[in-house]
Amino acid sequence: MDRSAASHYVDTRRIGDTTVSIVLDGSFRWAPDIQVPEAEWRRAIPEADDAGRIPIDVNLAHLRVEGSSIVIDLGLGDPAPSWPAGLERTPGMLAGLATLGVGPEDVTHVLITHAHGDHVEGATTERGGERVPVFPRARYLINRADWADSPARQRPDSVQAIHLGTLERLGRLDLVDGDHEVVPGVAMLHAPGESAGHSVVRLRSAGESFYFLGDLFHHTCEVEHLEWISRGRDRERARASRERVLAEAVSGRSTLVFSHRPFPGWGRVVRAGAGYRWEQA
Repeated sequence: MDRSAASHYVDTRRIGDTTVSIVLDGSFRWAPDIQVPEAEWRRAIPEADDAGRIPIDVNLAHLRVEGSSIVIDLGLGDPAPSWPAGLERTPGMLAGLATLGVGPEDVTHVLITHAHGDHVEGATTERGGERVPVFPRARYLINRADWADSPARQRPDSVQAIHLGTLERLGRLDLVDGDHEVVPGVAMLHAPGESAGHSVVRLRSAGESFYFLGDLFHHTCEVEHLEWISRGRDRERARASRERVLAEAVSGRSTLVFSHRPFPGWGRVVRAGAGYRWEQA
């Protein structure tokens, strides 16, 4: 598919008094390795290929809040050598923001849901032989547990050390603890499990709410099966985070997007018996 047209990789809605835009950075296939029998999860995810990989998108977000221009997550960067052949790119984050009239110097805050590569590789770039922040005026925020306590911090060649380490050396990285209000109406909610410091971003505006869920889920079937967690994650903490965030989001009829939902990803979660179900919104 030709994704060069803005409508194919940028989508905008009004949430209360706030303009929320989703920007698609690219797509690839990934094996979620859900910790349930394969036949069971394949029934719920029929699009999985023979190798157990599912197509997932890399969605980022932008919030135009009074006095603030906020980017959520940073995508794959350019280039992205750590990503597999077959990765399909759009014109990317900066091009998508440009269609919204947002330049790099306009961004005031960057909220990083967690430190996995597809969420941080767009944080810095090389310019004049030096590595510099992509958003020159922004403060970059991430939960402390995903950087201060990360083993990747000790590996100079890790994606995290290259990007988060650069921001830290330049004094641009803010480590937050627990739930943290960024600006009035916008908060990072600590939702560990995918990683120790994984955060969800919540917007409340004029009686409406929006959640950018990061990797709280990788597929909508996990909304119906909160215990379905990919291997390598903290299963108990991930389920507890899902239960906490969904209970809050359902009560407010909130609009939701998670990082790897097919673009543009807008949805809601509703009660379904004793559990939940994802609905497109």
